[in-house]
Amino acid sequence: MHMADALVAPAVAGTMYVLSTAAAGVSVKEVRKEASPEKIPVMGVMGAFVFATQMLNFTIPGTGSSGHLCGGMMLSALLGPYAGFLTMIGVLLVQCLLFADGGLLALGCNVWNMAFYGCFIGALLIWKPIMKKGASRAKIALASILGCVLTLQLGAFSVTLETLASGVTELPFSVFLATMQPIHLAIGFVEGLITTAVLIFVYEARPELLWGVGESSEKKEGKLSLKNTVIAVAVAAAICGGVVSLFASAFPDGLEWSMEQVAGTSELEAEGGAYDTAAGIQETTSLLPDYAFKNSESAVGTSFSGIAGSLVVVLVTVGACYLFKFFKKNEAD
Repeated sequence: MHMADALVAPAVAGTMYVLSTAAAGVSVKEVRKEASPEKIPVMGVMGAFVFATQMLNFTIPGTGSSGHLCGGMMLSALLGPYAGFLTMIGVLLVQCLLFADGGLLALGCNVWNMAFYGCFIGALLIWKPIMKKGASRAKIALASILGCVLTLQLGAFSVTLETLASGVTELPFSVFLATMQPIHLAIGFVEGLITTAVLIFVYEARPELLWGVGESSEKKEGKLSLKNTVIAVAVAAAICGGVVSLFASAFPDGLEWSMEQVAGTSELEAEGGAYDTAAGIQETTSLLPDYAFKNSESAVGTSFSGIAGSLVVVLVTVGACYLFKFFKKNEAD
């Protein structure tokens, strides 16, 4: 659901940057209050895992479309809404700058559409209430599927609102909306299943890592140490990014597919100084555009992108934890 710059007017882009920055500011303030240093490696490795799995587009049968994990619901179920949101920003920032995945002008929109709903609506209104009296496999499945479906619907709806506000006439609101919502309903359901599988693994390995659960889950004995759990997720991220990504669906994702159905193309054009500046910055920073070596279609470029991108996400998220002193007690405490 990464929006390109051509889909948003500068005024809309600026508004969404303000909203996303405000949510990030609140998140930084809240995370700095947490005395949970064990979350730092989890934040890094889960950010890498979400990055890697976002490369794994899966086909939606009978549509000619594909989808991929967003990850906000998964991250917030493990890290809480605030740390989960900041981790998602790290993922989206790396994708935007290093791989030119999603426009730089549209980054504020993408943070809001892909991260805000999953991390705040999904975590606070769905995950936490369901887990209030303790977690179980059934509760994890219910919260994951319901949360992913709802928050992806909200994200898809926001995309249509942002294009409407931007005056993108090639994508008339009612037709675009009627195309976007059903395809993202299917994508959200598949994401819910993937999220369920990952969170049940964590529940069995280290149940105390689940955020917002009651005491009954905290007393459940884990099958793996924290270190081994982190290693297992890191290995899974490497395999997904370096190997499984080679077999990702070649069909356009839900947003691109919807644009093609409505406008006949997913490559809309936009002119203006703001667009040129954003494109120029991305051209300079995107060392691996479209997750490949420049001017090359080698599969090695895809594997390298998956592994290198995952490592960069770890560096960005863990580095931010130490730079902004996340998960440390205040001196007054």
